[in-house]
Amino acid sequence: MLIREGELDNPDVAALLRAHLENMRSISPPESTHALDLGSLKGSAITFWTLRDGDGDLMGCGALKELSSKEGEIKSMRTAPDHLRKGVAAALLDHIIAAARKRGYRKLFLETGSMDEFKPAHRLYERHGFSFCGPFGPYRHDPNSVFMELPLQPS
Repeated sequence: MLIREGELDNPDVAALLRAHLENMRSISPPESTHALDLGSLKGSAITFWTLRDGDGDLMGCGALKELSSKEGEIKSMRTAPDHLRKGVAAALLDHIIAAARKRGYRKLFLETGSMDEFKPAHRLYERHGFSFCGPFGPYRHDPNSVFMELPLQPS
């Protein structure tokens, strides 16, 4: 597995992100869908990574958004359907956590859905040390969202 920064202009990445948005919109009501579109992921506060296999197949993606000099938010975590249960999300999450530590962040946050479809994601984040918390940043209480945090020590 190879993790690369960027690649937002690649057609396979754009297709995976479109599928991600469509899936999020099919599960969550519009006011509770916080997934970023391709243009938003190109923002200066966001670093985006892809994970590919040895043949160059896109396996997944994830992003880190800077909330402040000491806090970040995980965004756009997605595994390609053909690569589920191969450790893609865990590898990307490890990479994002390491990047956050390297930047000196003290805390990493995320927002995800509260519905049953999101339970595997909750378990993944919990295995990596995240715990449930209240809304952060621009988010407000929403029964369709759960919020998680991970305190960090810089590396």
